[in-house]
Amino acid sequence: MAANTTGEILKVTTFGLSHGIALGATIDGCPAGLPLTEEDIQIELNKRRPGTSKITTARDEKDQVEILSGVFNGKTDGTPITAIIRNKDQRSKNYDNLKNKPRPGHGDLCWQEKFGNYDYRGGGRGSGRVTIGHVIGGAVSKKLLEQNNITVTAHVTAIHNIKITKKLSLNEIKENITKNNVRCADLDKAQEMEEEILKLKEEGNSVGGIVEIIIDNVPLGLGQPVFDKIDGDLAKALMNLGAVKGVEVGLGFESSLLTGKEMNDEYYLDEHKIQSKTNNAGGILGGMTNGMPIILRIAVKPTPSVNGIQNTINLLEKKETTIEIEGRHDPCICPRITTVAESACSMVIADHMIRAGFIHPDKLE
Repeated sequence: MAANTTGEILKVTTFGLSHGIALGATIDGCPAGLPLTEEDIQIELNKRRPGTSKITTARDEKDQVEILSGVFNGKTDGTPITAIIRNKDQRSKNYDNLKNKPRPGHGDLCWQEKFGNYDYRGGGRGSGRVTIGHVIGGAVSKKLLEQNNITVTAHVTAIHNIKITKKLSLNEIKENITKNNVRCADLDKAQEMEEEILKLKEEGNSVGGIVEIIIDNVPLGLGQPVFDKIDGDLAKALMNLGAVKGVEVGLGFESSLLTGKEMNDEYYLDEHKIQSKTNNAGGILGGMTNGMPIILRIAVKPTPSVNGIQNTINLLEKKETTIEIEGRHDPCICPRITTVAESACSMVIADHMIRAGFIHPDKLE
């Protein structure tokens, strides 16, 4: 049985296929009284919508959301919220030659062997397009977090071997990522990144990178100290995104190169409020938030759909063969995965906020 639901109290179930009739999400456990419109969800969906620039797939989907239930008079009513997006521009014939031929770098072989009945068109349920459900759940979660002034911001910090060099404030990051297609806050590097992506696209190739997520104004004490660590839940949510191959919290792997004296975040009092001089731990200690901003980074692999002939197996004939992938694909997933990463983290934080009592589970005051 495939797992399609996440969350303990705020539960989000996603559904749909890349080339199916529609995709969407059902959010159960959202308190009543939250102002919510289709536009609130549409704003987030527009950030991950395909066909918006030369560095995204040319698939022309408007991704117009329809709320089917859970909202009355502009506010949530405490019942399940269901919202859908109808597919309009799928080209299933582009995938006819993929039947029984798993694509290198994709999950085709695993899906086929595990379930037997696999929709190979565009990757079916394993396609990045199903993250529309994540974004719908994330949009509702973000609205909940806004009630507590919590923000979740993701930005691209590296593409291939091009890395940002400027240290920017959170406000600068939020402003600058809206000024370029890569969603990179270092505007000089953003131009270099876009040129690199377009160069590889012209060669029929793809590229990966690194995305950083900053969660600000989180209260102290979210998470549990043993099995439901907040960093464990966040890492799981991010690793559940198909293109992600690694997660860092705070200094991450760099912390393995430091001494304890270099790594420890020392405390001080600021008008009777406990603060730390540094944030090497990334806002999480002992599996719980420590009141500092949560800092996460994800390693995003190159898009596996590339031009050219590749070796594979014909599963029906049980013999080696070749494959040439057609269709429309992102040359780099990083710009669009920023919104999906924000959504994944927002769902985790909102769920923990309800579990910890910071958000009332029945209705908002």
